[in-house]
Amino acid sequence: MFVGITNTPRRYAWGSTTAIAQLLGHEASGSPEAELWLGAHPGSPSVILDPTRTGGATTLDEWIAADPQTTLGRFAASGRLPFLLKVLAAGSPLSLQAHPTLEQARAGFARENDRGIDLDAPERNYKDAFPKPELIYALSPTFDALCGFRPLEEVRALLLALIGASLSLEDPQPQPLEDLLEALSGSDGALPQTFEWLIGQRTGVATLVSLVVTLAHQGVAGYEPEMATVVQLADNFPGDPGIVISLLLNRVTLAAGEALYLPAGNIHAYLNGLGVELMAASDNVLRGGLTPKHIDVPELLDMLDFTPVAVPYLHSTSPSEGVAAFTPDVADFELLRIDGMFLDASVALTGPAIALCTAGDVSIAGAASSWSLVLGDSVYITPDEAGLRFTGSGTVFVATTGALA
Repeated sequence: MFVGITNTPRRYAWGSTTAIAQLLGHEASGSPEAELWLGAHPGSPSVILDPTRTGGATTLDEWIAADPQTTLGRFAASGRLPFLLKVLAAGSPLSLQAHPTLEQARAGFARENDRGIDLDAPERNYKDAFPKPELIYALSPTFDALCGFRPLEEVRALLLALIGASLSLEDPQPQPLEDLLEALSGSDGALPQTFEWLIGQRTGVATLVSLVVTLAHQGVAGYEPEMATVVQLADNFPGDPGIVISLLLNRVTLAAGEALYLPAGNIHAYLNGLGVELMAASDNVLRGGLTPKHIDVPELLDMLDFTPVAVPYLHSTSPSEGVAAFTPDVADFELLRIDGMFLDASVALTGPAIALCTAGDVSIAGAASSWSLVLGDSVYITPDEAGLRFTGSGTVFVATTGALA
């Protein structure tokens, strides 16, 4: 069964005023449009275009609750759609953030419920009992992000370059940078303590942030992207310790068509660009800087994975002609891109799916019925449609359950 769905973009301040509207062929609202949610998350459930097809249900979460067997198939016992598809448009940087494991989410949600903390309270960390691993696929020509702690030898090389650049200042004062370098000159075990010192804005952090911003405006050869990021963050979050924390993280610019996978514990921030984001259906976010919102330092330190990593690219496979599959090592979700001038592509579903058309005119034939999509259209697909065949010309993104499910 195919059921047309839609939604209204969420108007967070960091959103773009034009990117989502231009992508989907809609009229811009004139306000920042940050995220378009397609799914059944209660925070912004998709709206059913024709409630006569769903027994009168007007939103996707309402329909799933009323008829889990039809809407979810073998996932009916869980009573929930395991993934959430978004179009994300970052006109300015998002906060540094990380997401919990399943065990951390369950424990944290129960703990805050026992304390009687309201779900909408600013100090609330856990909105639900689920993890939130996620992937981001770049749609814009470039998509900039910070993602995971970079290898410490790279951090040390960057700090040495900053120290060298500081000596050319009219009043050289490299001591804060030298102190940071010394703190990170031991084993990887020094990273949590250094991060805690920074995020806690302890003695000396404000001076360090000011010096780094000064050097970024001056420029440091070989580290142009990092320095541009420092300037960007300082413009948006003056004095924030996240400005220096950004130097500890991988700085990546995705080209259109490239993707990142961000598992539990990975600290990250999207800086600029338009993308398709797919995640487990959760709203659990612990922030780690670049925000006026609540930061729970002890809880964040328990959640973060401080293991230095390379840029966490997620490379696609091609299960059939015209199909690129982005498949992380989780059961909750998989992203498929169906694309071509003369499409005749087939996809086998393992569960429910949501399809979004970002270009052209594409028809989808399932086991029981069919549906047509044009630019900006989205549709929920029940599991009984099983194998799907895509014909026409254009691009469709399909969110579905993971291959491990």
